[in-house]
Amino acid sequence: MPADLLGLDIFLIGLLVLVVLVIFSGVKTVPQGYNYTVERFGRYRKTLTPGLNLIIPFVDSIGHKLNMMEQVLDVPAQEVITRDNATITADGVTFYQVVDAARAAYEVLGLENAILNLTMTNIRSVMGSMDLDQLLSNRDEINAKLLHVVDTAAEPWGVKITRIEIKDINPPRDLVDAMARQMKAEREKRAAILEAEGKRQSEILKAEGEKQSLILEAEGRKESAFRDAEAREREAEAEAKATQMVSQAIATGDVQAINYFVANKYVEAFKELATSRNQKTLILPMEASSLLGSLSGIGEIAKEAFGRDGDSNKSSSGRVPTMNRNDSGDGA
Repeated sequence: MPADLLGLDIFLIGLLVLVVLVIFSGVKTVPQGYNYTVERFGRYRKTLTPGLNLIIPFVDSIGHKLNMMEQVLDVPAQEVITRDNATITADGVTFYQVVDAARAAYEVLGLENAILNLTMTNIRSVMGSMDLDQLLSNRDEINAKLLHVVDTAAEPWGVKITRIEIKDINPPRDLVDAMARQMKAEREKRAAILEAEGKRQSEILKAEGEKQSLILEAEGRKESAFRDAEAREREAEAEAKATQMVSQAIATGDVQAINYFVANKYVEAFKELATSRNQKTLILPMEASSLLGSLSGIGEIAKEAFGRDGDSNKSSSGRVPTMNRNDSGDGA
């Protein structure tokens, strides 16, 4: 009897241990950032997400453990022949993320290797369709084209290509030297063009300044000539008016007016001689006494203007009073 009880206890203990093992085998804990695929008798059944999950022990099993975080894949350097037959060496880096664990596990064998080869192939295709100058100056365009092509090709695998970056583009040494010489020549050409353009602008501005100066000078001469002509016109008008007044005075019988006119001109002539810059010595003619007679005639005109007697004996010396002596002779 005791032997039977001992055997039953051992059996129960073994059964309990078996139940515990079965329960533990059906409980699966998935860490954050990972997904597990569940297979039942070798066929995909479902995907386990991060956290605590239950499966049927001995029936279901874990197929693949996939990293769902964004990952980086280095693209090794490779030679590429450009459209203008230049050989370069290029490498890069690819960023990708698994978005569908089932397709990433069962649609492609060797996911990383597939993405790597796909990226390298498209690098040769995209860069080979461009000239060397375009490759060196349009990296953003190359990256955008590669991203579009590779992401479209990897979409059936449940993978999202987030970025593709070309790290280095290395032309041959002789090609680099030729490019340096070309760049130097181009810069010297631009410098010469800029220098010539500066000289041209300087000459244009100088010519414009001279033109404006000549225009202003001509305008000044024109204005001066206009003012001179206007002054001469005013002087001629005054002279004509004076002549007219003298003529009218003579016509009315006023002989003293002509004496005033002649004496005024006579005095102005002597004034011009006396104020001449080159005049050092002034020699008066013998008939200088006629000037005094003219002044006496002016005095007579003044006397007549103030109502005094015009037959005074003070005008006996000079030419102008001769007319008075004739009048006296006639009276005699």
